[in-house]
Amino acid sequence: MKIADLYIRVSTDEQAEKGYSQRDQEERLKRYCEFNDIKVRKIIHEDHSAKTFNRPAWEILLSDLKKTKGKFSDLILFTKWDRFSRNAGDAYQMISILRRLGIEPQAIEQPLDLSIPENKLMLAIYLSTPEVENDRRALNVINGMRKARKEGRWMASAPVGYKNITTEDGKKMIVPREPEATLMKNGFETISLGIHSTEQVWKALRVEGLKCCKNNFLVAMRNPVYCGKIFIPKYKDEQSALVPGIHQGLVSEQLFYKVQDIMDGRSKHGPKGAKISSTDQLPLRGFLLCSRCTRILTGSASKGRGRYYSYYHCSSACGCRYKADIVNKAIVNRLKDFIPKPGTDEVCLLVVNEMYQNDFSELGESRKELVEKIDALNIKVRNARELLLKRDFDSNDYRIIKTECEEEIVDLEKKLFEISAPKVNIDLELKKAAKVLVNLCSFYQGAETPLKRTIIGSIFPEKLSFNGKEHRTARLNNLVSLISHISSELPDKKKWTNDVKTCLPTWVGPPGLEPGTKRL
Repeated sequence: MKIADLYIRVSTDEQAEKGYSQRDQEERLKRYCEFNDIKVRKIIHEDHSAKTFNRPAWEILLSDLKKTKGKFSDLILFTKWDRFSRNAGDAYQMISILRRLGIEPQAIEQPLDLSIPENKLMLAIYLSTPEVENDRRALNVINGMRKARKEGRWMASAPVGYKNITTEDGKKMIVPREPEATLMKNGFETISLGIHSTEQVWKALRVEGLKCCKNNFLVAMRNPVYCGKIFIPKYKDEQSALVPGIHQGLVSEQLFYKVQDIMDGRSKHGPKGAKISSTDQLPLRGFLLCSRCTRILTGSASKGRGRYYSYYHCSSACGCRYKADIVNKAIVNRLKDFIPKPGTDEVCLLVVNEMYQNDFSELGESRKELVEKIDALNIKVRNARELLLKRDFDSNDYRIIKTECEEEIVDLEKKLFEISAPKVNIDLELKKAAKVLVNLCSFYQGAETPLKRTIIGSIFPEKLSFNGKEHRTARLNNLVSLISHISSELPDKKKWTNDVKTCLPTWVGPPGLEPGTKRL
């Protein structure tokens, strides 16, 4: 008498609890064993998908069979081959493993004698048919979801501040949920001010009652669903796109994109360096790189016997640590290098004013070129429309040309708006700046911490590296570099220089066997 294990599978735990498929399979398998005089050793119930063999009950069964090496079982019976697997490649591999253990898998409603080579063709059909059905079903789901997104529907769990509902006609959509919706709107408005970082805003909203982790909040701030748009990802030949949603947006598009610019560091309202909070003892926090591991140094204060001592230190295990007093004094000494020498400030004023005037004259020429390009594009669209009316032009080609021209016109008009700032007289502002530059060290030492950080950020566009004695950086602000260059081109009269031209050398070599010649 042969011994068999009965394998009964459904796709989900819901089908196992509420459906009748498992009971039906068990009944048919027992009837088959009774009719064919087969002894049932155990019955295995599974409620996982058959896309792979990573199924809990199957892994337990396979482990048991490997331990016993098939001594207590001859068959694994199931109703159909799709109960065994829905992946042809994995199924062939598993069949090979079972046959090496001396166990024959068999479907009672689709019986095959695998010792006959031709039956393997039928096995391939039985195994590939469910796989094709799965792929077709998945493709239909993808196409259906993309179509729904193109219609402006949100096809997922509702984001923070929204909830999923079903309308009277059976369609699903999202609507604002209070008070989360108001809190998210306040979050966008606060970040748009450029005063606080996103983490600080998130912490404040958490105190007010927002139930959202930090990562989800950062993802939400990037989600265009909050300005009433639905994002359609790229798929095959279709490009990604944003379409108007049928739901209500919480913020305007202008506010949403302003927040994106601030989070990306492109906005003037939210420079990346200015968001780092800093105390009076640690004005350079966030500007310094670790000299050992190149991470950004942070700062903190340690309590001593009588007072607190501030340090700049690395957050990693490299152990980089500097006293704040030494670092702060070193930056003051570094600023001395940018103070122009007497008389150089007037030259700097003339050079900067001339550069400013030249830039605006170039902007005037570029403005004229932009207007000409916009007019040319409008003429191109008008000519294409006339050809379309004369039926000398295909409607699809006209639509493509019109779309491309309109997109280019929008970009050109944006550039035109950016260079339309009025020309102003900057003489007074330059004189104030020169006065600050001449007294840069004293001005820096007397300034508040936010102003100190602004000064450092304006001079050094990249992070500073402190080696324990002095500060170094890879690049200076272009204007500061220009001032330093002008100052270096006008050096003071060096000591030991001779105004009288002579062919005699000023210095000679060190004394040798005879006394050396003295300096002239």
